Amino acid sequence: MPQPIATASTDHAPIGVYDSGVGGLSVLQALRAQLPTETFIYVADSGNAPYGDRSEAFIQARALAVGEFFVQQNAKALVIACNTASVMAARQLRAHYPMPIVALEPAIKPAAQTTKSRVVLVLATTNTINSESVASLCRSYATDVDIILQPCPGLADQVERGELHTHTTRQLLETYLRPGLTAGADTIVLGCTHYAFLHRQIAAIAGPSVQILEPSAAIARQVSRVIAPSTAPVATPTRFYSSGDPQRISAFLQVVGEAFAQVLALPAL
Repeated sequence: MPQPIATASTDHAPIGVYDSGVGGLSVLQALRAQLPTETFIYVADSGNAPYGDRSEAFIQARALAVGEFFVQQNAKALVIACNTASVMAARQLRAHYPMPIVALEPAIKPAAQTTKSRVVLVLATTNTINSESVASLCRSYATDVDIILQPCPGLADQVERGELHTHTTRQLLETYLRPGLTAGADTIVLGCTHYAFLHRQIAAIAGPSVQILEPSAAIARQVSRVIAPSTAPVATPTRFYSSGDPQRISAFLQVVGEAFAQVLALPAL
């Protein structure tokens, strides 16, 4: 297990949180609950979102550029709060930067361990669904489980636009959920952080007998294990940056009740 980096120079440093857009805010909320005295910098690469159908080379280049930004901000750790960036760029980030880097993976292992029907529905972007990382998880932990891998084009875009309760979002959810539920899935894995903001809508369609798994709390616990804890009595406010329109992120922060002072334009990377 990785050991905390316990140096006086890092205990007050911020933790960087990176997503293609607003989805990683679900991870940020879990991080702040787990680590209330830590300071965070959140980067939304919204000017290049969505990542779901981007090339691997493009996503790796963006992740490395964001990683360099966090180095300039003296971050003591980097959380890739995006499943697509995690499966496509975590290895490259770890090869370039010495700070602890915590990445996401769909919760296929715990889903396979807890499903009673032995049918699990995984919702994710096309790139995540088609990744070797997901294929490896299925081979390693779910050989005796029917894993239904459901790409969800357009769903993260609805969240990015703050359209959490619209008819279009409901239709997309019905389209992506119904085949797996009909096949007997009793467990749904949210393989994109954006989908955490649709948890209630997904639960309303799936019904009370279906469990929904997403990794935010587990990621927060892992971060707590690999950083030097802050000795500050209280955290300073989170700094938000966007490579897209800062007003768009500001509007979403207001929708989800996130306290913030200002969303800053991310410097050209």
